[in-house]
Amino acid sequence: MIDSPLIAASYETPFGTLTVLLTPEDGVVRSSGFRTMLDTASALPSRLQSRGWVEGDQPDVAAAVAAWLEGDADAITDVPAAQDGGPFFQEAWAQLRAVPGGTVVSYQELATLAGRPRAMRAAGTACARNNLAPFVPCHRVVKSGGELGSYGFGGASAKAAMLELEGQRPRTAAVVS
Repeated sequence: MIDSPLIAASYETPFGTLTVLLTPEDGVVRSSGFRTMLDTASALPSRLQSRGWVEGDQPDVAAAVAAWLEGDADAITDVPAAQDGGPFFQEAWAQLRAVPGGTVVSYQELATLAGRPRAMRAAGTACARNNLAPFVPCHRVVKSGGELGSYGFGGASAKAAMLELEGQRPRTAAVVS
């Protein structure tokens, strides 16, 4: 059984400090987001929380984040990432990682991509429960009609800024924080 501490690192971005925890044995991101490291760690399942964490290097993550910030919108989805969730959430998160940078999908489209076309609210819940931002890019999901909707990691303004970084000009007339 592997019980070595997770590797923690923080990256400064225009959207705030991105915190990342990964398992050292496989380099898989297990929790991340624009929040404190303590909050990032508390989002882990208990089996991973019990391992604790230490600050360390994450060369693959660092390179992907730098490439993303320099305009390679797909660099963040090349990073191995995994989180707990039921079958629909797993499929929704997998489909989000397949959405090309610079494009957006609606909650309806995400539900369809995940195999449940009528599950728009469940698609929204999958985004809300995503603990792997931006590696599972829930910022690429918008309301039908193109309005931004909300974003749990910094609000709609952070979501809009991420989309603009990726080459998307989001509708901002009815932004919800």
